[in-house]
Amino acid sequence: MNHPEMFDDDLPPLQTALDNRMLQRQLENSIEKYFYQDCDSRTKLLLSKCEWYITVNANAVVLTIECPDSVTNWRILQNLIKIGSVLENLESAKIRVCPPPGTGTPFEMRVKEIFVYRDSL
Repeated sequence: MNHPEMFDDDLPPLQTALDNRMLQRQLENSIEKYFYQDCDSRTKLLLSKCEWYITVNANAVVLTIECPDSVTNWRILQNLIKIGSVLENLESAKIRVCPPPGTGTPFEMRVKEIFVYRDSL
């Protein structure tokens, strides 16, 4: 971003973007820690077979679970109610379950929709 008509004092500080990103990552790490602590041992075992992480953006907290194989993907989907119930207290939380590459499209669900699945069981 080059603004020759502006003085250096008029430009936004470069450090602000870095500071914001660091704070966002700290928030994501904290949510990941508390999420994992609240999971039962079976859910922790399932998650240990996957790559998973939490991101925070302006619209939602998103738990992304990347499954290494179709069997694990199916087990994660079967336990989605239990996984989602850990995130129920977060406003606008979502879960995205990604199957192995080349085997389908990610399944995404808002945590607030869990009651639909819970009530149908």
